[in-house]
Amino acid sequence: MRLFCQVISCGAISLLLSAVAAAQAPSARALNTLDQQTAALDRVHAVVVAHQGRIVHERHQGGPGVSAPTNIKSLSKTVLAAVTGAAIEAGVIESTEQTMVALLGQLPNGVDPQVNEITVAHLLAQQAGLERTSGSNYSAWVASNNWVNNALSRPFVDEPGGRMLYSTGTSHLLSAALTQASGDTTHALAQRLLGEPLNIAIPPWLQDPQGIYFGGNDMQLSPRALIEIGELYRNDGMVFDDSGEGQRVLPEGWVEDSWTARGESQWTGDGYGFGWFITTLADVPVYYGRGYGGQALYVIPEREMTVVMTSDPTPPSPGGQFQQRLNQLLIGLLEGE
Repeated sequence: MRLFCQVISCGAISLLLSAVAAAQAPSARALNTLDQQTAALDRVHAVVVAHQGRIVHERHQGGPGVSAPTNIKSLSKTVLAAVTGAAIEAGVIESTEQTMVALLGQLPNGVDPQVNEITVAHLLAQQAGLERTSGSNYSAWVASNNWVNNALSRPFVDEPGGRMLYSTGTSHLLSAALTQASGDTTHALAQRLLGEPLNIAIPPWLQDPQGIYFGGNDMQLSPRALIEIGELYRNDGMVFDDSGEGQRVLPEGWVEDSWTARGESQWTGDGYGFGWFITTLADVPVYYGRGYGGQALYVIPEREMTVVMTSDPTPPSPGGQFQQRLNQLLIGLLEGE
């Protein structure tokens, strides 16, 4: 497996997760500037900012409200990664080193033998090696009568564990593996293993022709629910009740593993771990998930902050340039006084 440069070391991640010094909340001036800059982006629907686990600012300027479910598009990959971690903690699957075949069971006839080498870690990190189903291949893939078989039958363009090949088909294989291994739907797992401990609703979303919930796209979550998922990672996989009693939802070490770059985006150069992109904004380490059209979840441990931005998900997408504009909103917030 090729290991790309990490934005910060594993030891530094541990220091950030232990929150060495309490970071100040964003100032009123910084939040006011955020609102002004957001207002100039008509496509943005909502922005929610949390500090130390408490929502300190919300702006809603279109589309569903901050507590209403919205289509988070490929930000679903980040949520699916959290479901996978929770499934490992709950004993539904053993580890990220399990092979996909061990979980899926029967494979379609004629698949390349290299399929047997793909692990859960490869699926999480978009390193299956199979030809992508995203981009120009996406429409034909979702029009096929069996999404899993179609994804598995594609040629290998790299070895399992090789370069990052961003593909929703890879995430869908993970959803299928969770479904087959658990005997339950991905939606049921998500609600039981994430929704219940985080006290958030995860409504049903799109299913493939075989009834497998779409892995890595079209989940419906509210901005406030996404804040809770971000906070789960900021708190190293733990969720705390009002009395301070903690419950482990994600395995020990899961967040550090998730925020360790195993590949990098060919479009941005940002690192990619288990469902999370890894970058630096305003000289601060930032971990984020993103979805088509401007859906974003940012966790900034050094500032004890989680930020959600949702936007109009209807085509055509404004593309990577719009994601950079969302990043600029966050930079302004981090640099604000």
